[in-house]
Amino acid sequence: MTDLNAAMAETANKVNAVLQALIPRTDTPENRLYEAMRYSSMAGGKRLRPFLVVQGAALFNVAESCALRAAAAVEMVHTYSLIHDDLPAMDNADLRRGKPTCHKQYDEATAVLAGDSLLTLAFGVLSDAKTHGDPQVRCDLVAALAHAAGALGMCGGQQFDLMAEKMQLDIGAITRLQRLKTGELIAWSCEAGAILGKQPIEIRHRLQAYAHDLGLAFQIADDLLDAEGTEEQVGKSVGRDAQAGKATFVSILGIERARAQASLLADQAARHLDLFGEKAALLREVARFVVERRA
Repeated sequence: MTDLNAAMAETANKVNAVLQALIPRTDTPENRLYEAMRYSSMAGGKRLRPFLVVQGAALFNVAESCALRAAAAVEMVHTYSLIHDDLPAMDNADLRRGKPTCHKQYDEATAVLAGDSLLTLAFGVLSDAKTHGDPQVRCDLVAALAHAAGALGMCGGQQFDLMAEKMQLDIGAITRLQRLKTGELIAWSCEAGAILGKQPIEIRHRLQAYAHDLGLAFQIADDLLDAEGTEEQVGKSVGRDAQAGKATFVSILGIERARAQASLLADQAARHLDLFGEKAALLREVARFVVERRA
């Protein structure tokens, strides 16, 4: 796990540098918007999704500069989703990664604009020739991310989540909710390297299968942290799902069964990578990392 931690830290530093370069600085009035974009983008976190992009690209010998731009793009989309998720109209959260949320640090209007700007900038980055010389590859990246981030993916899952407080959900419905809200963006992160590497659909399907199990394991681990963790550990409010009466993997399965299921999914995710041999060693470790993390 030491090698994984070191590799993740190295990737995070490289992605941070790319994000800093991509978000403008100016002395004009809109600089407050850029500051808010940078504040939320640089607020910490393990940069899991960017790491998945970079490691997936390494399987196919994609240039690191291209992989890092795609990695920065997905982190922008992820950050936008967190900014909006924390707003009073959604979760009304005060803390994110141990710091005041964007709307608390700035104001609600600026937070909305910062999220909107990060989302649109992400697509601008992917469509730029610096990300890949082949226009078809750039189109494929954009189309796949649009699917993962929009109503068919993350946004649809967020709407489902907002309605879930008033619904009785079974395990199948919760699995679908989390596949949309969390899993689709993780799936894009896992598949982006294969798109950059112009791999056939069979290879992309193998990485999608890995992502499916990884995403569910990640969400079960999140539910466990919400049930068992502290605000200091997690860096945000905990116990919110139970307070809202929302059904989760933990509320339906119980803590021990949920933990066992997450471990099973992590093992299953790793097996989908057998085709890639030792080149996928760090991706296999990620599967175990997501269920053992404490934040």
